[in-house]
Amino acid sequence: MSALLNSLKLPRQCLKTKSAACTSIRNHWNKDYKPASHPPKTEEERIAAAKKYGLLPSEYKTFPDDGTGYGDYPNIPAESGESRDPFYPWDNPELKRNFNEVLHVQADMIGEDRVDVNLRLRKSRTRQFTEFFGVMSILYAIYYWLEDKKMFLPLLPKQYPGEGKHYTFEPKS
Repeated sequence: MSALLNSLKLPRQCLKTKSAACTSIRNHWNKDYKPASHPPKTEEERIAAAKKYGLLPSEYKTFPDDGTGYGDYPNIPAESGESRDPFYPWDNPELKRNFNEVLHVQADMIGEDRVDVNLRLRKSRTRQFTEFFGVMSILYAIYYWLEDKKMFLPLLPKQYPGEGKHYTFEPKS
């Protein structure tokens, strides 16, 4: 009974604490995502922010300061989990991530089980719509053309072994 009560208290405790064991309860929140209120303005701030996120200063770029609230979080290119190499020896192969790898800002949306932002279609969207509406137009034209030309299978009346009534609802007397 005490284990049940403790498990009910766990989500509240995890919201208060910042332990690594509680990250899965807090919707896979990235504990490193604590951006400053503004992007770095000087070169020293930029180097310190790059070091904070484990990037080289040449790799570090920030989001534009347009009110999105990302602060000094690095603007890294989006790469979906499906487009990553499945045979690479990942530290976390379920998520195809390495330890201390910087997450994309929208990492919860571009995981392997979500949207694939690197998907290359075999045909363009306009060609897909053109093919779809072309096929549907042809089918509608055939339907419209044959609507007044009904077709039925030829049937003769049902044949019974004798003449007269073949069933009755009256009791036999």
